[in-house]
Amino acid sequence: MSSLFPALVGVSVAERSALRFGDRSLTYAELAASAGELAGRLGGARRVAVWATPTLETAVGVVAALLAGVPAVPLNPKSGTGELGHILNDSAPSAILAGPDDELPQAVRGWERLDVDVYGTGAVAEPPPEPAPSAPALIVYTSGTTGPPKGAVIPRRSIAATLDALADAWQWTGDDVLVHGLPLFHVHGLILGILGPLRRGGSVRHLGRFSVEGVTRELNAGATMLFGVPTMYHRLAEAVAENAENAEPAMALGRARLLVSGSAALPVHDHERITAATGRWVIERYGMTETLMNTSVRADGEPRPGTVGVPLPGVDLRLVEEDGTTIASYDTDGTPTGAYDGESVGEIQVRGPNLFTEYLNRPDATAAAFTEDGWFRTGDMAVIDPDGSVRIVGRKATDLIKSGGYKIGAGEIENALLEHPGVREAAVTGEPDADLGERVVAWIVPADPQSPPSADELADHVAHRLAPHKRPRTVHFLESLPRNDMGKILKRELTRD
Repeated sequence: MSSLFPALVGVSVAERSALRFGDRSLTYAELAASAGELAGRLGGARRVAVWATPTLETAVGVVAALLAGVPAVPLNPKSGTGELGHILNDSAPSAILAGPDDELPQAVRGWERLDVDVYGTGAVAEPPPEPAPSAPALIVYTSGTTGPPKGAVIPRRSIAATLDALADAWQWTGDDVLVHGLPLFHVHGLILGILGPLRRGGSVRHLGRFSVEGVTRELNAGATMLFGVPTMYHRLAEAVAENAENAEPAMALGRARLLVSGSAALPVHDHERITAATGRWVIERYGMTETLMNTSVRADGEPRPGTVGVPLPGVDLRLVEEDGTTIASYDTDGTPTGAYDGESVGEIQVRGPNLFTEYLNRPDATAAAFTEDGWFRTGDMAVIDPDGSVRIVGRKATDLIKSGGYKIGAGEIENALLEHPGVREAAVTGEPDADLGERVVAWIVPADPQSPPSADELADHVAHRLAPHKRPRTVHFLESLPRNDMGKILKRELTRD
């Protein structure tokens, strides 16, 4: 396999901006020098952890580890003591890379620390030969919602395969300038948002922290792509809808070549508000820590709000019943086969060069994650629409509701509820019901807390848009929904008073 970052070893883009965080930036020549110097200091390390703040230091540290062929373990600076201790004890890094000004918590201080100098001027070591495609590149820990976080070992081939497949789907080139404000301890912000532009020879402008003003400024200054999560796009949708007299945010979004949302489903209502104000559709894609990216709406395809597009090049995808029976799949040319009727729900299983190799120190969990014939069980439930697009309807563990003999995906009910003008936020779960097996339960943050819509009004709204059996039988009103750092709703924390 060729280098993960061909631009770092060439001269054609040496003076092009590679990374910019606020008023600090590095050209490709400067990044090659600083990361190359650090890579020389990492030689022989088993693996290194990276204190993943949204800074140049994090980006340089990860690139240096990859140049040295040393697996990197991104650490979430907001993790609690127990989680940090587990990750460090499980991954046993030789050192922790951090910015010189970073104050590390007590749980981290027992490990050797290496400060990252992003403007290093020392001797640049000759990089070692490119490791094998199967060599581990990153160990990214899962969220740990059902137990301690597991370290997904991501090989170099997975990064290359995903980024090259996205380049094909999104027509992503070295001329693109990406802006985002995503955290750098996970796949979306780090692999797609930092390593993606560097593999193409393009540029990254990181906001440090997301803001509508920051996005507007950078798109007006020439950025061509925006990556975000639904919470960010919701704020952008609110801004363009509420500021008709100030069209600057809408005009800035309209200048972007590509708007991409991921990490959770973007409500159709927000899609439509952004498109109405800007003339641009937001593209969605689907992936997870263990698989990187599996599907995407293509930049040259038809906009399909509410779907995550089609399998990326090299990715096989199928939907299966609980007994393993295949409901629908794709032929080698990408044509769907089987029940692609938009109604038949099955678990997504995938295989391809984008997959992780194992959970670190967890052979039992690794074996359980794969079928006997090598397909990865994602735990995500979906349907395939008649046009071939994949539509996620929820997680198997929390979002598949079996009610009255029907399989119902929580995601489509949430989208329907969000179309009601009296609903600001919505989550849907199932709870035991003596008659139905499970009943649909809606958790609503009303647009006007003083005058929320009635439960009957919301049930009729859903029944009219979807089907009567999908209407919520119980409605709870909340001030806010519990969410994690990526804006995903923590449904396990939704409990009755």
